Amino acid sequence: MRNVALVGHAGAGKTTLAEALLVATGALPRAGRVEDGTTCLDSDDVEVRQQRSVTLGVATVEHDGTRITLLDTPGSPDFVGELRAGLRAADAALFVVSAVGGVDASTVALWEECAAVGMPRAVVVTQPDRARADVEETVRLCRTALGAGVYPVHLVDRAPDGTVRGVVNLLEPGAAAEDADRLRSELIEGIIGESEDEALMERYLAGDELVQGDLMSDLGTAVARGHFHPVLCAAPLLGVGLDSLLYLLVNGFPSPLEHGCPPATRPDGAPAPPLSCDPDGPLVAEVVKTTTDPYLGRVSLLRVFSGTLRPDTPVHVSGHGGAERGHPDHDADERIGAVSSPLGSALRPVAACPAGDVCAVARLSSAETGDTLSSPGDPRLVPPWELPVPQHPVAVEAASRADEDRLGPALTRLAAEDPTVRVERSRDTGQLLLWCVGEAHGEVLIERLRTRHGVAVTTVPVRVPMVETLAGPARATGRLVKQSGGHGQYAVVVVEAEPGPPGSGITFAQRVVGGAVPSNYHGSVEKGIRAQCARGVHDDRPLVDVAFVLVDGKAHSVDSSDAAFQSAGALAVRELAAAAGTRVLEPWCVVEVVVPAEHVGAVMSDLSSRRARVTGSDADPDRDRTTVRAEVPEIELLGYAGALRSVSHGTGSFGRRALGHEPAPASLVAVPA
Repeated sequence: MRNVALVGHAGAGKTTLAEALLVATGALPRAGRVEDGTTCLDSDDVEVRQQRSVTLGVATVEHDGTRITLLDTPGSPDFVGELRAGLRAADAALFVVSAVGGVDASTVALWEECAAVGMPRAVVVTQPDRARADVEETVRLCRTALGAGVYPVHLVDRAPDGTVRGVVNLLEPGAAAEDADRLRSELIEGIIGESEDEALMERYLAGDELVQGDLMSDLGTAVARGHFHPVLCAAPLLGVGLDSLLYLLVNGFPSPLEHGCPPATRPDGAPAPPLSCDPDGPLVAEVVKTTTDPYLGRVSLLRVFSGTLRPDTPVHVSGHGGAERGHPDHDADERIGAVSSPLGSALRPVAACPAGDVCAVARLSSAETGDTLSSPGDPRLVPPWELPVPQHPVAVEAASRADEDRLGPALTRLAAEDPTVRVERSRDTGQLLLWCVGEAHGEVLIERLRTRHGVAVTTVPVRVPMVETLAGPARATGRLVKQSGGHGQYAVVVVEAEPGPPGSGITFAQRVVGGAVPSNYHGSVEKGIRAQCARGVHDDRPLVDVAFVLVDGKAHSVDSSDAAFQSAGALAVRELAAAAGTRVLEPWCVVEVVVPAEHVGAVMSDLSSRRARVTGSDADPDRDRTTVRAEVPEIELLGYAGALRSVSHGTGSFGRRALGHEPAPASLVAVPA
């Protein structure tokens, strides 16, 4: 088995390459086109319309006695969740680099991320047949930008008129290409440097002519160790280089036995024995992707790490919960139905899915992306892979009453499919927020609600909750005196107030002398004050950070009541606000931005334009990353996910936490008269 994730920036040709490999292995009779929306792996309605991958596409094929699972990942940073899922299911990453676009910063960042976890990597240069393609320069950039261990294995063979007619294989002697001898020598020395075969080194030093068959075993070992990274070439639309690429996938890429399994615990966190890729071992599989099919219902894509998954088998589902997922950690027993091998959206039934393989299972009602399937008698839990925290809010409203009834279940299914989505009802504004990775991610989610779940929503501007505090100290009287025959209402309170320190909240004290306000009504006054502060006095902005003191008042032996003193307390708050005036406060956040060192200047400049206060930075020379810390108004962060991606060329990330409130500028909020 070989499980290979195709990764790279958008437009590099990952889906086109995968489509060509499916045709070359006989899985498809002919290749579809991304431009026509006819490819096997881009079958989602959004992908067809946008002509780009936004979800993880999976196809398993047979070639030369080997099962090859191709995991086609999206190239846009907005869909990094799908990318991480593909890497979790894969044993190696094949970086697809365009001979026109070259190596961009996001590709380098992803390369370093894979290196940090020891993921074996290789590179394939595509689109050599396009105008302005420069394969030699792209290979040079790969060797420069991606670091040590990058060796070209293929060069492009061009006809005298410049058209691509094949690839030159440097693993075979006598390659006819410019600088082929030097590159071949470097390649062989790189392979031998990772080899434990002393006889191979002796043959090379003795001047023996080594051929591809002599080198492939050691090349595969070097790739599996993650220290050797071959660079291949392919022109998918011409069918050039595909046979050589498939040969290397089968003979030079690591199998699941060489990549190992993630650690696992018991669902309660207790330690469990380590896993191995053994078909006869305990069953442990992970849900790497969840989709909803209109006919099959929920479809779960699984990577089986240990044991063998068979149809009609009971399994235990261990799930990661939390506020982001909308439920606590769950443990449920279910029964597997049919087990299928995926070919894009098509599912082909199989008798079993052994350790190391990838399969699809339908109608698992409780399983979500990131959950673990194991034996009910020996439950295990695999820790979730690292995912970005969504930082781009989108406020949505149901388009109709019928849509409102269906919106809740649809959002639950959406969160089950995509763990990078967080659904939140804002406590301050009441808005329903979809927290997304970026703007394009949000657009896809809204479209998916409409097309896949039949729910129409509209987007509205996200409201940042403003608050108010008193502009200064004041004294006011809240008076409620009503006599209309029968039982009346009588309550008079005199309250002093002053603004408190930031974050102090609403405090209440009393200095009443002589029983002017009976002690049993003090709590009623406080309740009325706090209720009015929560409602606010202007534009529904809550009143915060004020110290109130009840100093005097009057009561009536018959007409005073709890409700009357609550109303008087609320009236006192409004009178105090009118007497002292108010200041509008806006929420601020502490932000940590992580970017490559070369983009620090651009990030700081952009933060300054957002009224931010940069408080410091820390450099990590080992990772060539710098963390910039700043305090930023929350309203300035509404579009920051996209802005950071722009100034850092897709390589930056950020996190935030609430800091408190500070006075808002007059240009931001107009305080009513």
